[in-house]
Amino acid sequence: MATLKGAKRVVIKIGSNLLVSPENGCLRKEWLASLAEDVAELKAANSDVLIVSSGSIALGRRVLGLGAGTLALEEAQAAASVGQIRLARAYEEVLAPFNIKTGQILVTLEDSSNRRRYLNSRATMEMLLSLGVIPIVNENDTVATDEIRFGDNDRLAAQVAVTVGADKLVLLSDIDGFYSGNPQHDLDAKRYDLITEITPDLEAKAGDAATRYAKGGMKTKLMAAKIATGAGCSMVISKGSLMHPLSLIRSGAPVTWFAP
Repeated sequence: MATLKGAKRVVIKIGSNLLVSPENGCLRKEWLASLAEDVAELKAANSDVLIVSSGSIALGRRVLGLGAGTLALEEAQAAASVGQIRLARAYEEVLAPFNIKTGQILVTLEDSSNRRRYLNSRATMEMLLSLGVIPIVNENDTVATDEIRFGDNDRLAAQVAVTVGADKLVLLSDIDGFYSGNPQHDLDAKRYDLITEITPDLEAKAGDAATRYAKGGMKTKLMAAKIATGAGCSMVISKGSLMHPLSLIRSGAPVTWFAP
């Protein structure tokens, strides 16, 4: 069974619903602090770490008083602009006690589809990692439109994993793995411990996101798995809402691993 132990380079994807409370739009500070402790343990074990984090729009819309409804493109871009500052500061503050420096990288789909921009992004990430910095990566929602965006951070995280040659990709989710059906509605749904091949049957079992903050669902996670595993990177879907989510993976919590 796959594990995080001994990982040389780990990409961790964190969704808006984990980082920002859906009830009040505020940062979940205690949870983020517990994640920082986990990340520090990975760093102490000589693993490079990159974090792909949603949350800028969710944080910014509360500050701007934009409410809970669907945002127009211009509103979402404004919310991202305001929220991204708070998001970067939050990571900086929780990792600083461990003497871990952070850097911010904002990307669009063009940065992976255009070769020169792809190579430049890779060089920047490699330099940050060589200096012991944890890059905090997010889609550049301030300028991205539907035509030039990933649309969800599951696939963005997979692309980052491919770009930097990561050997582990962690998708922290609101569920503890990939199931044969929706466990909230299907009492007979079974969780897969290990998936070695993404088949059409598996794709048919995937569902969409069910909350206003989340853009992805199991469909986007399977797409991410295809990207990552195709490049030799194993991927895990784990329940991220609990405290110390990475420690739980290391201690054998129920998850789904995708073999490279």
